[in-house]
Amino acid sequence: MSRVVVITGASGGVGRATAREFARRGDKVALLARGQSGLDSAAADVRAEGGEPIVVPVDMADHRAVEAAAQRVEDELGPIDVWVNDAFTGVFAPVTEIAPEEFQRVTEVSYLGYVYGTKAALKRMLPRNSGVIVQVGSALAYRGIPLQSAYCGAKHAIQGFHDSLRCELLHAKTKVRATMVQLPAVNTPQFGWVKSRLPKRAQPVPPIYQPEVAARAIVRAADRPRRREYWVGMSTVATLIGDKVAPGLLDHYLARTGFSSQQTDKPRDPHQPANLWEPADERSGTDQGAHGDFDEVAHDHSPQQWMSKHRGIVAGSAVAAAAVAAVAIRRH
Repeated sequence: MSRVVVITGASGGVGRATAREFARRGDKVALLARGQSGLDSAAADVRAEGGEPIVVPVDMADHRAVEAAAQRVEDELGPIDVWVNDAFTGVFAPVTEIAPEEFQRVTEVSYLGYVYGTKAALKRMLPRNSGVIVQVGSALAYRGIPLQSAYCGAKHAIQGFHDSLRCELLHAKTKVRATMVQLPAVNTPQFGWVKSRLPKRAQPVPPIYQPEVAARAIVRAADRPRRREYWVGMSTVATLIGDKVAPGLLDHYLARTGFSSQQTDKPRDPHQPANLWEPADERSGTDQGAHGDFDEVAHDHSPQQWMSKHRGIVAGSAVAAAAVAAVAIRRH
């Protein structure tokens, strides 16, 4: 049976890839974002994959507009089954070079946009006692890095909000579920349209994964929302564990490597579109798509994601290996 799925930030990047992934299952997909060009192209993608799209232009920083968008989705497609929060914006620059208004804008879109989306979903899901909310997070929800303080702050806020929400849902004993997907560096168009004051072109911190890897994890999380969160990519696992074990060492490591690893060797185009205040696709007149400019180095699959999906097989193999090792030790 097809579901009604809402995806914010659906015009490009991970949101765009996720829309296609849900569409392949025949779902009805509501596409929320600001840029009309990207939304129209995303709708064409959904149709091509067998889904039914609806385009809803909205700025996620406007809570009234988000509520109106949710109501329109239910009026036209039916009750919302899955709500995926993915919309964001950011600024690449040191803290001292980010204006207060820019911090405010990033927070309103990348954090409060999740809050507004979640509240719009809960308003409709709780009375029906069903539904899933997926928060698209990042390894940066736990570990801040240089040059992305506004974005990291927003992701940390989402993590705290998500923890509180899950506790409340558990307390209420509702069947409405909330889960979070922590992503690694992903090859999305954001690095070509993010607001940047870096001397060189911004890039994801390697290793880089394709947005389809993230999309598959998000769909899986929507299918199995009892897990409080999903980690995607070995780099995410290493970062989150490393931050718990030795955060001070990571501070020093990122101080040495965090500036160069987020920039290519090419100068930044001073005229590149920035989506902080207005949609980049509207300004450039071109659809940004799901992929960025790093296809040649981005990974199509994540071994860690396979292990997470097949935890029973992995656990069984580990037990078998341990048994063999124990027998070998006894024989010696």
